[in-house]
Amino acid sequence: MKVPVALGFASVLAAALAGCSVDMGGFSFVSNERGTSTSSASARVSTQEAMLTPEGECSADVSLDPSTRPLPKEIAVGITECELVRLKGKRPTDVLIGDNGKGQREVQVLYSEPGNREIYMFTDNRLGRIVKPGQPEQQG
Repeated sequence: MKVPVALGFASVLAAALAGCSVDMGGFSFVSNERGTSTSSASARVSTQEAMLTPEGECSADVSLDPSTRPLPKEIAVGITECELVRLKGKRPTDVLIGDNGKGQREVQVLYSEPGNREIYMFTDNRLGRIVKPGQPEQQG
C-alpha cells in the first residue's frame, strides 16, 4: 500500500510543478582603471517547453520539462518553435502569434532573405506546415 501513496505524492508534486517558471536576474559592480561600471544578466528557467516571443526569442533559456529532447537534426514537421530558431541559427524576420478560435496557440514564423522566403506554421508549439514559394507545401 505504500507504493500508491508514493505514486500519489509524485503525481501531486508533478501537478504542482506543472507550468512553473523561475526568473532570475542580477547585477554586479565592476571596478577597473576606467572607473566603476555595472553589468547585468538575467535567465529564465521553465518546466514547460520554450516558445517564441513576438521578438523571435525563446521564452526560456533552459527548459526543465521532462519531455526535453535533443535538438533534431533537421527542420521537419513536429519540431518546436525554439528548435526551429536553433536549427536556423538566427532570429526570424517576423513572428505572428495568435489563436485559432479553438483555444490553441497559432504561430507563423517568417524567414526572409533576398530571393528566398520561408513560412513555418505552428499549432500549440509544434510545426504543422512549411511554405516555401516554388516548392510543394509540407504538412504533418
